[in-house]
Amino acid sequence: MTTTKTEPKTKPRTALFRAARRIQRDYAGDKDRPLGGYAAVMGVYAAVLGLLTAAGRAFGVRLPQRIGVQDTVLLCLATHKASRLLSKDAVTSPLRAPFTRYEEPAGEGEVNESVRGTGARHAVGELVSCPFCLGVWISGGFTAGLVLAPRATRVVLTGLTAVAGSDAIQLLYDRAKPSS
Repeated sequence: MTTTKTEPKTKPRTALFRAARRIQRDYAGDKDRPLGGYAAVMGVYAAVLGLLTAAGRAFGVRLPQRIGVQDTVLLCLATHKASRLLSKDAVTSPLRAPFTRYEEPAGEGEVNESVRGTGARHAVGELVSCPFCLGVWISGGFTAGLVLAPRATRVVLTGLTAVAGSDAIQLLYDRAKPSS
């Protein structure tokens, strides 16, 4: 009697990985675009916001009816300042160093860096060196702070807004000085 071996069916997980690799290849072409790393970074962002939402519910925090104009202005200016501070400031470069490489000074205490690594490391490098990208995370954190701990968050927002205002005044002062 002959027995025939039946080929095991492709595991759904293996098929999913193959599909993801095909999508990555079709999307990126000959460029290095770490879609898996981007997906991981987005997953972390969603998880953090989910945890903040769960914490708010657990503590019985209710969403405000609206966020006022003053808080919105503070949120905007503080998000801008914090995203520049974390993504470009020379002093915060140790935070970015595992994911970026120093290229050159960019003026006014900022540096230009290039992203290094592949996969998730590359994706995180793009996030931490891009003020526009980082602004989404920072704004999300500050907005959650306005809901969960509004008084403390307003203090932080006001401080960062003051630094942003000071930066603007410093730049105006430098431009107004007579050149020698």
